Amino acid sequence: MDDAENGPEQPGKNGPDISEKTQTEPLTSSVEPDLQKKAYADLNDRFLRLAADFENYRKRSERERDLLVTLANERFAVDLLEVLDNLDRALKADDAHLREGIAHIQQLLNVQLQRNGVHPIDSLKKPFNPSEHEAVAHVPSDETAGTIIDEVSRGYRMLDKVIRYAKVAVSKGNQKDQEA
Repeated sequence: MDDAENGPEQPGKNGPDISEKTQTEPLTSSVEPDLQKKAYADLNDRFLRLAADFENYRKRSERERDLLVTLANERFAVDLLEVLDNLDRALKADDAHLREGIAHIQQLLNVQLQRNGVHPIDSLKKPFNPSEHEAVAHVPSDETAGTIIDEVSRGYRMLDKVIRYAKVAVSKGNQKDQEA
C-alpha cells in the first residue's frame, strides 16, 4: 500500500519520530533565553552607567556655574571696595574738599561699572522709549510732546539688556499750542 492510503504518519513507522524533534527543541530554546537575559543585563548595566555619568556631569556643571558666578561677584565686590575706600576718605576730608572728593568717587564708580559691562542710558532730549524709560511725570514744556525733559533716576544697561529703566519726566508739549 501507499503511504497516502495509510493515513497520517505514526511514530516509528515510515517517517521521522516526533519525539526526536521535541528532544532537540528544548536545547535551542533554553540557549536563546540565556542570551536574551545576558543582553538585557548588559543593556541595563550600560543604561545605569550612562544615567550615573549624566548625573555626575549635571552636578559638575552646576558646581562650575556656581563657581563662575561667585568669582564674578567677588571681582565686582573688589572693584566696589575701592569706591568704598574713597567714600571713607571723603567723609574724613574737610568741607572745602568734600564736593571735589564726591565727584572723584562718582567718576571712579562709573569706571568700575563700565569695566563690568554696566553703562548708563542717555535719556535727556530724546524721544520716550518704553523699552528703556519709565515715565513718572508728564509736564507741559516748550519741547515737542513725547520728548524726555528731565531724568529723575538714571537707567542702566548691562551689555544689551536694560537692568534698570530710567525714570523720566516726559513733555506734554506746549499747552498754549494745544489750546489754540
